[in-house]
Amino acid sequence: MRVLLEWVKNSSITTLLSFGALIRLILIGYSQHHDIAGEVKYTDIDYTVFTDAARHVCEGRSPYYRHTYRYSPLIAYMLTPNIFLSPVFGKLVFVFFDILSGFLIFCIVRQQIGVADSMARLAAAAWLVNPLVMNISSRGSAESVIVALVLLTIYFYNEKLYILSGIIYGLSIHMKIYPIIYCLALYNPLTDKSGAFSLFHISVPRLRLVVSTVITVSFLTALFYCIYGDEFINEAYLYHVTRKDIRHNFSVYFYMLYLTVEYDDIGLNILTFLPQLILLLALTYRFSNIYELNFNLFCLTVVFVTFNKVVTAQYFLWYFCLLPLVAPELNLTKKEICIGSLLWGFAQSSWLLPAYLLEFKGSNTYFFIWLEGLAFFCANVGILAKLIRKHREVMDRVENACNMQAID
Repeated sequence: MRVLLEWVKNSSITTLLSFGALIRLILIGYSQHHDIAGEVKYTDIDYTVFTDAARHVCEGRSPYYRHTYRYSPLIAYMLTPNIFLSPVFGKLVFVFFDILSGFLIFCIVRQQIGVADSMARLAAAAWLVNPLVMNISSRGSAESVIVALVLLTIYFYNEKLYILSGIIYGLSIHMKIYPIIYCLALYNPLTDKSGAFSLFHISVPRLRLVVSTVITVSFLTALFYCIYGDEFINEAYLYHVTRKDIRHNFSVYFYMLYLTVEYDDIGLNILTFLPQLILLLALTYRFSNIYELNFNLFCLTVVFVTFNKVVTAQYFLWYFCLLPLVAPELNLTKKEICIGSLLWGFAQSSWLLPAYLLEFKGSNTYFFIWLEGLAFFCANVGILAKLIRKHREVMDRVENACNMQAID
């Protein structure tokens, strides 16, 4: 383990990116064989949906002709070469964004004061060689596109290029609506005022960020609404607000959704959303300083995913991409890293057995899936609580050091 860490620290970022790309290309090649020979296909079912939607686009129809296509039309446009070039083209595109995400993690960590390049390379490697990350992108999931857009938003934000940051942020919201939870976290720090009324203070950075974001989201929404009408709004946006998933769901609300699947009760939606909303607002307020932005975004994402009524494996990438940004400043010990990784990994993997029995063997394991979901929920909450305590300890030390300097 120590030899591997030293190799990562001493390797160039180009070497790490090339290594990560090579492994992903090997996995794509393996997937072509496994999909033919294996009982459980390696390629994600969503990739088939993307390809079918791209075929409809190539033939001059709406991508929403494909049942269960509930994404931005941009995904279908990006994958049109799947039809006339190669069926693996889309996977290569997703792997490109996956590798780009690793490079952006390296760049963002280097933006932090006092962080060595070797630590930035280690942070990038935490993404590039993560087995779950490699698996999801090489299976044909589009989450790597969203992750890259979120990281690019943070990079431009840190560089104080607020118009570019707003444009990319607006694009990320259009592609996947969840990044809207970051709006207050990105907005709050861009003022020199304090107190409750600082929220209403209009500064030039705030104006640039908000206007560019709103224009981007509005333009893309209006454009595709003109082309595809209500179908675009319903499938790309509204579906994800009311979505229920009773088969591929890690959520603590899984069993409740299974028992109420035949009912369309707005009260259930409010019940599941209220804890999320309260926690998101509390965290946004608690970590509102600009130097806590990365940690704030990470906590918001963990809470949003953990308390969501639908949680799939792809959602884990939303906070996995932010963890390397905050880990260097938390001063975690090797023991804490190992325990946290084992706890999360065991809680996540133990869910897979009853889920497999339900999906592929037809066994009634709904209750057992829910129990595993409860264990996974507790693991996530416990790990987040630990990371918040570590962050608080670091902030207390920094504050004490600043106070000592002020006394001197």
